[in-house]
Amino acid sequence: MSVDECKKYSVLMSVYKKENPAHLQQAVESIQAQTIPTDNFVLVCDGPLTQELDAVIAEKQQEMGNCFHVVRLPQNKGLGNALNYGIHFCTNELVARMDSDDVAYPNRCEKQLSLFNVHPEVSICSGTVEEFTADIQVVDAKRMLPETDAEIRVFAKKRNPFNHPCVMYKKSAVEAVGSYQDFYLLEDYYLWLRMLMAGYQGYNLQEPLLHMRAGADMYLRRSGWAYAKSQMKLFGFMRDNGFITEGQYTISCLIRSGAALAPNWLRKLAFEKVLRG
Repeated sequence: MSVDECKKYSVLMSVYKKENPAHLQQAVESIQAQTIPTDNFVLVCDGPLTQELDAVIAEKQQEMGNCFHVVRLPQNKGLGNALNYGIHFCTNELVARMDSDDVAYPNRCEKQLSLFNVHPEVSICSGTVEEFTADIQVVDAKRMLPETDAEIRVFAKKRNPFNHPCVMYKKSAVEAVGSYQDFYLLEDYYLWLRMLMAGYQGYNLQEPLLHMRAGADMYLRRSGWAYAKSQMKLFGFMRDNGFITEGQYTISCLIRSGAALAPNWLRKLAFEKVLRG
């Protein structure tokens, strides 16, 4: 990548009709407040939205002009399909992912751009996320991840090695492995595995980059037989491609299935006390 490419980035966000308009506004404004601004913000509207959400989008289009590129899908297709479509409208090599209800630190993108400038061999970078429920100043939990590529590869055998809501990656690397593909609630994990297996390197900054809106609903989404089967399918993919052993596959499936089928209060407690820093 050239020096100029390391100073520019696109932002890729998807929103659907159930999003809270105030949360969307806060998320977009956290990108507007970045110490290094983007020149290409791609917002994918995943199906028809409410009037309130459309009003927020119209306001931001007036404020940001041509920088704010709104793409509308006629039907809701899910996050993976929406991002897979939206990435084609990202004009820069570096793409920063952002969810429509989270709040980025003002220097989030500056720190990630600096990482890519110092380590051009890296193709995907995320950092620590701080989970909150109502008050952004009250941190419920943190998700800290291993730093180096070697550590990330070991970690990826058991758990998702990147925080998707604050990841920045090279568009060319993502497209080279087929971009986002349909995989129930695990589209990002599946993408990272394919990138790592293809030899692309990762890195995780050891500092907070994002305030992530959590709460009981987030843990409820990670429950049920459908989610358990999706996880077993993902670990089966790892096993079939030699990324993990048969024994590792069996253990992971047992642990993941147990977590997916546990009561929501117990799963929430496990995430906050065991799986989060």
